[in-house]
Amino acid sequence: MILAALRPLLKPNGLSISFRTLATTTTPPKPKQNKKLPLAGLKVLDLSRVLAGPYCTQILGDLGADIIKIEHPVRGDDTRAWGPPYAPYLDGREGQGESAYYLSVNRNKRSLALSFADPRGQRILQKLATQSDILVENYLPGSLKKYSLDYTTLSSLNPRLIYTSITGYGQTGPYANRPGFDVMVEAEFGLAHLTGSRDGPPVKVGVAVTDLTTGLYAVNSILAAVVARATTNEGQHLDVCLSDCQVATLANMGSSVLISGDKDSGRWGTAHPSVVPYQSFPTANGDIFVGGANDRLFGILCERLGKKEWASDARFKSNSDRVANRTVLEALIEAETRRLDTAEWQQRFEGSGLPFAVVNDVKGTMEHEHVQARGMVQTIAHPACGPIKVISPPVKYSNAEPSVRRPPPLLGEHTDEILGDMGLSEGEIRALRDEGVIS
Repeated sequence: MILAALRPLLKPNGLSISFRTLATTTTPPKPKQNKKLPLAGLKVLDLSRVLAGPYCTQILGDLGADIIKIEHPVRGDDTRAWGPPYAPYLDGREGQGESAYYLSVNRNKRSLALSFADPRGQRILQKLATQSDILVENYLPGSLKKYSLDYTTLSSLNPRLIYTSITGYGQTGPYANRPGFDVMVEAEFGLAHLTGSRDGPPVKVGVAVTDLTTGLYAVNSILAAVVARATTNEGQHLDVCLSDCQVATLANMGSSVLISGDKDSGRWGTAHPSVVPYQSFPTANGDIFVGGANDRLFGILCERLGKKEWASDARFKSNSDRVANRTVLEALIEAETRRLDTAEWQQRFEGSGLPFAVVNDVKGTMEHEHVQARGMVQTIAHPACGPIKVISPPVKYSNAEPSVRRPPPLLGEHTDEILGDMGLSEGEIRALRDEGVIS
């Protein structure tokens, strides 16, 4: 029995932890169905920190999965300290508050503050793993083996476990043991080289886009593994890494190099290497992006700029002509767009069929009428910070309702609840807290 194997390891220092009987059947009962939450009934053990892993598990939580977030009992997730800004505490507790960074990717989770450096913490996590469908972790390859929390150990206890490892460089390869943050991967694998002004230095993207795309790939692979498990009744190990995902998302730029065998064309700022005009232009008081992506759209742009003759100019008649003469054309367009402010250009372009967009800052984005109309910002109640605004789940379903049901948890907010559900008594939980195993 699994429980029999675990019980002796949960008694150091004279502390005996008693669990309720643990079923060992390999065919668990079907999860409770919830039409509005398609992942209801799935349990996720989240050992990840910072961004890619928490972003992945937050999406699973939005869709209804029960996410148990494991945090260090003293400092918690690294991002709890990544501020300002902070949402200040309103309930009198000490501290600066909850960081905006942490709040952005940790809703719909329960926090269990536990040290797995202690054998008792390890056994608690092993027990949770036997009850979980999915585990997500983002430690360096091999790091969890010394705690008996590696895939081999946990899959032997729960063969249906989908064990998801998110790392910088993967479980194999020459960089496997190198720690990797988003910006390093952006730099090493092409994205920073492609980003920035034409004559400027390489720059990182304004958000940690490689972390985010890796989180999305992780969600995709987890759901594929859940579907596969329905047929095979077996879990598997998913090796998801930032470097692979960054290479994959080079997409057409990567394909261009593979097909041509030549180096890429470098940075283009907001412009496009092979479509002109397709970029941002300055106005009298801001910037506006226009997409004259074919001859018809270029003709509309010329008309709205008051320069119909450009459409028949031999230098600009086809996209190839415009690419060849982009420096001349871009300067001509800029001279016109600078004449009026952004709102006036909006009025001229609206309803014309020309793709265009105002270049907004982030505050302008969150207050944008379309963002508001689509329900992409909502206010939720936080137990210590009061009402806070959060970004909503983005996908609208005709037959489901992903939702924000729990605010991002305080550190250890659900420790007692989770351990109590596992069968630990109040005295056992108190003893673990007194010895610093949990908080």
